[in-house]
Amino acid sequence: MFRSNKKIKNPWEGTIEPFRIIGNVYFVGTYQSSAHLIDTGDGLILIDTGYENALYLVVRSIFKLGFTPEDIKYIINTHWHWDHTEGTAPLAHMSGAKTLIGRYDEEKAKQYFTPDILIKDGDTLSLGNTEIRFIETPGHTRGTVSLFFDTEDNGIKYRVGMFGGAGANTLVPGEYDYDGCRDDYYASISRLRKETVEVFIGNHVWNNDTDVKGEHLLKTGENLFIDSELWGKFLDHCENRLSAIIAEEKAKAK
Repeated sequence: MFRSNKKIKNPWEGTIEPFRIIGNVYFVGTYQSSAHLIDTGDGLILIDTGYENALYLVVRSIFKLGFTPEDIKYIINTHWHWDHTEGTAPLAHMSGAKTLIGRYDEEKAKQYFTPDILIKDGDTLSLGNTEIRFIETPGHTRGTVSLFFDTEDNGIKYRVGMFGGAGANTLVPGEYDYDGCRDDYYASISRLRKETVEVFIGNHVWNNDTDVKGEHLLKTGENLFIDSELWGKFLDHCENRLSAIIAEEKAKAK
C-alpha cells in the first residue's frame, strides 16, 4: 500500500488498459500520471491529462472505452505540475473543452496552457448527472485543488474523492513551490479528514494502487476501490511522511 513510484523512461512502458472504476468513473491514464474520465451523460469531464509524450495513450484509452475526445467538455487540472498538465493544451485544442485549475496556480500553469476557469475554495462544476465540489488544498503547490463528487453503481451511491496534490517531493528544502508550503500541507490534510470518501482515486497510481486494483477488478469482478477506510489511511501516510522528513532534517542538524 502507498508504494513508491518506479522510474519509467519511455511513455509506452507506462501503458495501462482503460477500465471503469465504478459508476460513471473511468481510468484512462498511464503509470506515470493518472487521468480519470467522468461520463456525466451530457459530456465528459477529464481530470488531469498527464505528460504530453504520453497523451496519445490517454486519447487511445478514451477511444477504447467508446468515447471520443470531442465528448470532453471540461478538463480539470489538479495542480500546475507538468506531469499533470503537459497534455492539456493539445487535448483542449482537439476537443474544444474548457480548462480549469486552482486560482493560485494560474501563472505557473500558463507555461503549459491558458486556463479558462480558475477554481476557488468551495466552487462547484455541474454537468449532466455529476456535480463536483472543489476545496483548495495548498502545500504540494500553492494552487492545488482537491475534488469530491457522487457516483452511483448498481443502485448504490458512493462518494468519490481525490487529494489533488499529495506528493512530498515539493516539501523538502530546495524544492519548495512556495514559502510556508509545509504548514499549508498539514492544514490541508486536516481539512481533507473532514470529507467522507468511499472511493478514493489518486492522481498517481501509487497513491491507491490503481493499476493493481484495476487488474484485480477486471479478473475477478471484486471492486477493491470501494473502501471507506483507505482515505483516512492515505492522509495518515501523507502526514507521517512529512513528519518523517522534518524529523530526519532535525536529526541531521544535531
